[in-house]
Amino acid sequence: MRIRTEYAQEAAAIPTYWLTDTEEVYAYLQQKVLKGAVGLLGHSAGRRPIWMVSYGTPREGKGTTTYSGSLGCNDVKAYLGPDYGKRVMLIIGGVHASEFEGIAGIVNLITVLEQGVDLRGKPWPDLVQAAEQLDRILLIPILNVDGRARLPIRMEPYRGSDNLPHQYLTSGAWLDGANIGWPKVKQYIPLDFSQTEFPGTYCNDGGVNLQHDDFFGNPQPETKALFDLLARERPDITLNMHTGAPRNNYYMRMLTPFLENALVPVQQGLYRHVHTALTLAGLQGSHDLALEADPKRQPPQWPFNLDSAINLHCGSLSVTIESPCHAFSGKNRAGAEVRHEPDALIDAQLVAYEAGMTFLLKKGGRCNWAPGYRQTYQL
Repeated sequence: MRIRTEYAQEAAAIPTYWLTDTEEVYAYLQQKVLKGAVGLLGHSAGRRPIWMVSYGTPREGKGTTTYSGSLGCNDVKAYLGPDYGKRVMLIIGGVHASEFEGIAGIVNLITVLEQGVDLRGKPWPDLVQAAEQLDRILLIPILNVDGRARLPIRMEPYRGSDNLPHQYLTSGAWLDGANIGWPKVKQYIPLDFSQTEFPGTYCNDGGVNLQHDDFFGNPQPETKALFDLLARERPDITLNMHTGAPRNNYYMRMLTPFLENALVPVQQGLYRHVHTALTLAGLQGSHDLALEADPKRQPPQWPFNLDSAINLHCGSLSVTIESPCHAFSGKNRAGAEVRHEPDALIDAQLVAYEAGMTFLLKKGGRCNWAPGYRQTYQL
């Protein structure tokens, strides 16, 4: 597939801690994962392997009913099974394959879980401690391996405030060269590649944006493999890592998913917890927790996407977390330009992972977030 030469340029100097290419990520997993287990999640629409890493022990046994049935009888433990108290976290990167921050972040997280330090040699003792207390951690560095194979670069060059090249790489361009753009690209699922100069990297080789798959009809192989994993593992929390922070408040931001009602206050609590950690780490627009971590200030609810489908499939509290991009700058609330260096972007990823884990440890998991819990749950 033809891609414009000027948009296929790599950054002049790519940090050693920035691993985003499918082959280099898989080679790293094969060489460095000793405490965890590298496994095959499944294959993509283009028949490419999708790899994952797991830590801890999975839930044993099955429940006596479906997830829907457990809500109907007001007992989610009947779905989770005999070891309902296990605390399980899933983190997914590369749903949109040119959104490199989540991919690089998960590889650095794997390094922390294996060695206690990230690929920069920076220690994360609290993250290690939190991870060791969880029963199960599942990590998928690149879900959309088809889209990732379509883009022959590991890191974009920084282009100031110009995000059109990044938009081209994500959503693609029509035959006349015009960028398809976001959110218009969501009007075309599946995308007809014959009508594009370059189809972008949102979609797999079937032309489907996995964030907006036909979840209950004819899902793509990647989604089917993911949903089979979700049914087996029944994670309490799923972090769906993307690159798309709001350009007028250009800092990492958790989105608000469409969820079952019982999980709405829990998601608000997770938002507060994650954004408090990011604020205290100096990774938000200010140090004002009332401004940065108040769940009432989070973005409006998204109508329906992969996070909603994950929740309705297995009960997991699934949220998208949007990172700023290394390739272009945005604005802060005062209108001043904000550029995020790769170093800070990795920090933000790891802080978010740690906050998600500590929240799960404190709040006890899905068995404590059953219907009727809304009245007693404290943020």
